[in-house]
Amino acid sequence: MNNVDPKSLRRSRLFLLLIALVFAAPMIVAGLLNWSGWQPGVKGTGQPIQPQRNFVDEKLPVRLADGRLYAWRDSEPRLTLVALAGPNCALHCFEALTGLAKARLMLNRSQDRLRLLYLGAPPTDVSRRAAMQTYWSLGSDVDGKLAEYRPTTPDSVSALLVESNGTALAFYPAGFDGPGLLRDMKKVIK
Repeated sequence: MNNVDPKSLRRSRLFLLLIALVFAAPMIVAGLLNWSGWQPGVKGTGQPIQPQRNFVDEKLPVRLADGRLYAWRDSEPRLTLVALAGPNCALHCFEALTGLAKARLMLNRSQDRLRLLYLGAPPTDVSRRAAMQTYWSLGSDVDGKLAEYRPTTPDSVSALLVESNGTALAFYPAGFDGPGLLRDMKKVIK
């Protein structure tokens, strides 16, 4: 009573195999690309901190302008963008710091999840210094443990993005791409 045509059975099996291949092909291609090391959209513009550092574990002291020590771990989970000024912070340095403060504002509702910490001598111009204090906490690296990230070029600034638990995520050397840094912040601040 089995009147199944072998030709139509083969055709049905072939269609079933083609349908399975249509669904499996993207996963196979993605697996091969991942295995080869290529992952789309994962790279940030900052340089990863290698070896990874945790400023809480290192007990890295930062003295704020009011004399208090900076708390890497905050009462609520917030990242810290640390700006490290090169020698003689003036116009270019101030413009970069203003750009970073604007980037924080562009986070919209999430801007409260990012703290801005400036380490170094503030700009010598009194009006610029006053404008900076509106957005930035001013401080100094007491033991010089962040010296390797500080630019040596006069009137420049570099940046570190630090997780709320004190882990340094990325380093942005002097001359960094501001919009790229904003994209990176949007990825980690949700």
